[in-house]
Amino acid sequence: MTHAREIRIMRDANELAREAAELFLWLGEQAIAATERFRVALAGGTTPATLHATLASSEYAHRLDWKKVRFFFGDERCVPPSHPESNFRMADVTLFQPLKIASDHICRMKGEEQPETAARQYEQTLRQEWPGSDSSLPRFDLILLGLGEDGHTASLFPGTSALDEQTRLVVPSTSPKGIQARITLTLPVLNRAGAVLFLVTGQKKSGITRKVLENSAAGGPSWPASLVRPISGRLIWFLDQAAAMDLTVSRQGMNSREE
Repeated sequence: MTHAREIRIMRDANELAREAAELFLWLGEQAIAATERFRVALAGGTTPATLHATLASSEYAHRLDWKKVRFFFGDERCVPPSHPESNFRMADVTLFQPLKIASDHICRMKGEEQPETAARQYEQTLRQEWPGSDSSLPRFDLILLGLGEDGHTASLFPGTSALDEQTRLVVPSTSPKGIQARITLTLPVLNRAGAVLFLVTGQKKSGITRKVLENSAAGGPSWPASLVRPISGRLIWFLDQAAAMDLTVSRQGMNSREE
């Protein structure tokens, strides 16, 4: 059964990063207590970079047993790991290196490979991490996601065949701009997670935030981000005031909502 969607609105990107760090650590503690590991899929972009810096700061870094955390990625651009546009590189600089995360606890998507090859390699990595039948789906403890101005999330773009995939865990995808060749987790994987946390900041995202959170819920057009609906996990949206400015809850002066 799908859980209620949780929406929280913070003053600015810095407050959002601190609140996201608190949630990250709490979920990590719960997962480690239950299973001795915390498996999280990271997102790219500037907002996750701020979260990474917060987690790696002296205030937060000591609060989790990082040796029991295993890092994965929700998507990747098809570039080498040293490329400025690489999601791995961003995470490596802002999170892995500062926290001294061991390389065998980082499962990166190999963007330097051909997209189909990289996608199949990463699917094999996930199936080894979560052994079982071919039809089984991995259950991440936490998946971090962002929101594009066109409503995409991870590298699931409007109108692409990746949105219709029901059996594969990882597929190639194509971005309409920037570095076009991508690799992404599929919707069935995203919707199997224990918790999905969207991080959205900035006034440029306010229009699409309203469309995804309000128009889709009212029966309007569906954007890729609106198709993320965990079957038995939490769906949480952290927004700063700029990104939330067009939402009804924001205009009503509310800073949180469950629906």
